[in-house]
Amino acid sequence: MKAPLRYDGTPSLCRGFLTQLEILFENNPGSCMSDKAKVGYLINHLTEKALLWATPLWENKKPIIYDYEGFTSELKRTFDPSRRATNAGRSLFHIKQGNKRVADYAIEFKTLTSEVLWPNDVLTLAFTEGLNEAFMFELAPLKLPESLDHLIDFCIAMDDQIRERRHPRDRPRRVLPPLPSLPRHTSTSGGSENVKTDLPVVEPMQIGKTGISEAERAHRREKGLCFYCAGADHFRLRCPQRPRVSRAEHSRVGFRTGDTQVVGSLCASFVDNEKKKSRILLPVSLTWEGVHLKTEAFLDSGASGNFMDKNFAVKNLIPLVLRERPLRVEAIDGKPLSCPYITHDTVDVCMKTGVLHQETIRFQIIESPSCPVVLGFPWLTEHNPVVDWVQRDIKCWDQSCQSKCLSRVHVIGSLNIATAPPLSTEVPESYLALKEVFSKARTEVLPPHRPYDCAIDLLPGTMPPRGHVYPLSQRENDIMEEYIRENLERGFIRRSSSPAGAGFFFVSKKEGDLRPCIDYRGLNRITIRNAYPIPLITELFDRLKGARIYTKLDLRGAYNLVRVKKGDEWKTAFNTRSGHYEYLVMPFGLCNAPAVFQDLINDTLREFLQEFVIVYLDDILIYSPDVDTHHVHVKQVLKKLLKAGLYCKLEKCLFDIVTVQFLGYIITPGGFQMDPKKLSAILDWPLPQGLKAIQRFLGFTNYYRRFIKDFSALVAPLTAMTKKGVGNQKWTPQATQAFEALKQAFTTAPVLRHPDPALPFQVEVDASELGLGAVLSQREAPDKPLHPCGFYSRKLSPAEKNYDIGNREL
Repeated sequence: MKAPLRYDGTPSLCRGFLTQLEILFENNPGSCMSDKAKVGYLINHLTEKALLWATPLWENKKPIIYDYEGFTSELKRTFDPSRRATNAGRSLFHIKQGNKRVADYAIEFKTLTSEVLWPNDVLTLAFTEGLNEAFMFELAPLKLPESLDHLIDFCIAMDDQIRERRHPRDRPRRVLPPLPSLPRHTSTSGGSENVKTDLPVVEPMQIGKTGISEAERAHRREKGLCFYCAGADHFRLRCPQRPRVSRAEHSRVGFRTGDTQVVGSLCASFVDNEKKKSRILLPVSLTWEGVHLKTEAFLDSGASGNFMDKNFAVKNLIPLVLRERPLRVEAIDGKPLSCPYITHDTVDVCMKTGVLHQETIRFQIIESPSCPVVLGFPWLTEHNPVVDWVQRDIKCWDQSCQSKCLSRVHVIGSLNIATAPPLSTEVPESYLALKEVFSKARTEVLPPHRPYDCAIDLLPGTMPPRGHVYPLSQRENDIMEEYIRENLERGFIRRSSSPAGAGFFFVSKKEGDLRPCIDYRGLNRITIRNAYPIPLITELFDRLKGARIYTKLDLRGAYNLVRVKKGDEWKTAFNTRSGHYEYLVMPFGLCNAPAVFQDLINDTLREFLQEFVIVYLDDILIYSPDVDTHHVHVKQVLKKLLKAGLYCKLEKCLFDIVTVQFLGYIITPGGFQMDPKKLSAILDWPLPQGLKAIQRFLGFTNYYRRFIKDFSALVAPLTAMTKKGVGNQKWTPQATQAFEALKQAFTTAPVLRHPDPALPFQVEVDASELGLGAVLSQREAPDKPLHPCGFYSRKLSPAEKNYDIGNREL
C-alpha cells in the first residue's frame, strides 16, 4: 500500500494524513509495529513546521513518543485545533442553494452533516431552509419524504425534472424578443399621472404556465401592481383571479402546510424614514411568568397575524414554542423577507393596552428589526378600536371588549413597572442622597486598619518562596508600569526588601481588559487556611420566593478595601521587571482573601441577610415584593456600605429591575434559569481531549446540575474516565454518547420555581442499578400543574448497589 504524502503542518490536511496512516497500519497486520516504531514512521513523513515540532520530542526521548495514540492526539491538538462539529453546525444553518443545482447543494450539505450528531428532523429542516425560494414554490403542493436521505433524493430528482422542462435537450431553445422599453409617465395639469404602456396584456399565471420576467416583476413592484394579474387595486395575495386552494389540498402540503401569512411592508428591514414617521405605535405592557416588560406595538391593518421580532423575544427571554409545521410569510408588497418562514410562537402573553384594556395573546415570531411587536388585521377586527389618526392613539374600544378585556382592576400582578435600563452612569433619583457610596475617589485612598484585616499565618518552619519574573508583551509591560505607578500614588503598594517574591502576570477579563495577577501559589501552599465559610449558592436562591423587584450592586475594588494585617505585608511581595514591591491592601490571589472579605461583608449586612439581601463576596442582590418597599431596602443597604467604607461601582449596578443576571443565573419573579451565555458555552464545548479537559467540562456543567434530571446517570461514562488507576483510557463511544446527551439535556432544562415554604412540596424518587434521582416540585395552586424546584441525583456506593429497588429509593 502506498505511503501517505508528507505532512507540513497545514491544519486542513492533518485529519486526512492521520487517516491514511491508520489505514496503512491496519492493512499491514503482519508488521507488528510497536508504538515507538509507529511514531517514528509518522515523524519520517513530516516536513516543515510539523517536523520542527516533532524533532525535539524524538531527540529528548519524551514519554509521548512511546504512545502512538497520545502522539497523534497531541499532533491534532497542535495543528488541527478547530472545532469541526461546532463550525459545521453553524454552517448548516447558513449554507444556501443559491443558483446551484440541488445535487451540488446536497453534496455540500451532506459533507457538513457528517461532522454533527443532529436528529433527522432538525437536519431536514436545515436542508429545506437552504433551498432557494423558487424551488420551494415547486415543492409546496407535494408531500415530502420524512427521512433526510429520501428527501434529498426526491429534491434532486425534482430539480432535474424542472431543469429538463425549462431547457429540454430534444429541441432548440427559442430566443425570445426583447421586451419593449417602458415609456415614462407624464403628469397632467391636474397633477394626476396618465400611465401608458405598450406591454401586452399578461395572462394570469396558472399552474404549468411560465411566470413573469424579472423586468416585468420590477416594473410591477415599482408601480404597485399585482404580481399575478397586473391589476392596480390589490396585491397578488388578494388577487381575485388567483386560484384558491381548498382545505383538502392544504392538508397534502408537506413543509409549508397552512395559509401564507402576510406582514405589512413596515415590518421588513428596509423601512424608510418617512414610513417610520407615519406609523402608529401603541404603548403596551407584556407580562409572562411573572415578568413585566413595556414596549410599543405597531398597528398594521396589512398584516394577517400578530407578530413579534425574533431578536426582541430572545433578548428579553420570552419563552418560545416550536410550531408543528413552519408557516410561510410574505411582505404585502411582494418584497422578499430575510426569513420567509415562521417556525416559532411565543407562549401565551398577557398584554395590557392603555389603562384598562388587558388580554391574553400569542405572537408569531418573525425577523422585524424596525417593529418589536405588530398587531395585525385579526387583532384590529377582534377589538375594533376607534383610532385617532391625528393623535395616533386609541380613543374607544368595541362593545365586545367591555366584558372580555376591560376591567377596573388594571394592575397586572402585583407590579406595574418597566424593565430598568441596564448599566446606568447616573445615580437614580431615589438614591441621590446616598450618592457618596458610588464615589470612585473614596476607593483610591488607603483604607484604615480594621478587625477584618487579612492575616497571613504560615505553617511553622516555612518561608514564602521567591518566584521568577514572567515575560510580558510590550502592551502588558506598559500596563504593568501604569498599574505600579497608580498604586504607589494611592498607597496600596510600596517598595519592598522582603526575601519573598511572587511572579506578576496578566489574565484577560470578559470585557477585554487585562487583570493584573500575582502568582501566590507557593505562598498559599504554606498558609494556614481561614475556615470562614463561603455561602452555598443553591441555598441563596431558596430565599427569593415572593420577590418581584431586584437591585444588583457590585463593589468597586472590593479586596482593595481591606488592609493586609500589620506586619504581614512582606509576605505579599512580588517581582517585576522594574522592581520589588509589596501590598498594603489585600490583593487578589491569596487563598484566604475570599473568606476574609465574606466575613467583612456578612457582618456589615448581617441584619438584612435573612430578610431581603443575598451576598456572595462582592456581589450583592437586594430583593423586595414591591417598589416602595424596595426603595427602603436599597437605602438601608447603601447606608450600611457607606458606614463600613465599602463603595459601589455605579456602572455595574442595576436598580429596580424585574429580571436580573446573578451568579450565572437569570432570576425573575417566576423562577430562575441558566444564564444563556453559560448555556451557549456548554453547547459549543468541544469534545474533551484528556483527563484535565474532561474534569473541566464536568466541573462547569456540575454547577447547573440542579436543572438536569438524572445528571449523575448522564455523566457516569465521563466520570468513570476520571477515576484513579484508569490511566490514559481511550475515549469510548459511550463517552461520546454521554457527552452529546448531556449537551442535549441542557437545551431542554426547565425554568425552576422559587420554593415556597408555605405550600406543600412533592418529592418524586427513582433509582436504578447505578444511581438514584429525585425531583422536588410544588403547585402554585391546587388546580395548577406541578413545577420543579430542583433536581437531585447521585451515584450509588458499592454497598448501596446491593440493595433492592425499594431500599434504594428510601
